[in-house]
Amino acid sequence: MKFEKLSIPGLYLLTLDSHLDERGFFLERHRDEWFREQGIEVGFVQDNHSQSKKGVLRGLHFQSKPKEQDKLVWVVRGKIWDVAVDIRKDSKTFGKYEAVELSEENQQMFFIPKGFAHGFVTLSEKADVLYKTSEYYSKKNDKGLLWNDPEVGIKWPMENPIVSEKDSRLPSLKHAIN
Repeated sequence: MKFEKLSIPGLYLLTLDSHLDERGFFLERHRDEWFREQGIEVGFVQDNHSQSKKGVLRGLHFQSKPKEQDKLVWVVRGKIWDVAVDIRKDSKTFGKYEAVELSEENQQMFFIPKGFAHGFVTLSEKADVLYKTSEYYSKKNDKGLLWNDPEVGIKWPMENPIVSEKDSRLPSLKHAIN
């Protein structure tokens, strides 16, 4: 497994070693020791699976303290454009974002630590997105920020995505993080 540090500290793009032959492929998706070797202590407790059709935008979601979540995101079918926004108030990169393309072809994963809002848009006809979290879902701590907040300025790869009513009513960064 290769851990690539991205421009915002704490974010990593992970490339897996895939063993491919005429039968298909085999790969190890996760080992705690790989993260510990990078100085990352994560104890994943929940796996999630979402399926979305082309143009669906989910996010930008996070959980507030004390239920913040580390996330490890990958795609088993299709392709997405995955985004993490730094919402750590004391960070030099507060309000900045990083985006990566995840697909069944590239077999990459996106590690997003606590202190980031997360969202994605589906680029393929359908996408199955799986992600591990380090904390259980908490409705009380379920928060978000507006996907098209001009203060953050995310350059989404498509116009007029399909956004849920809930996500379309999320606050801007300055109102989401108080």
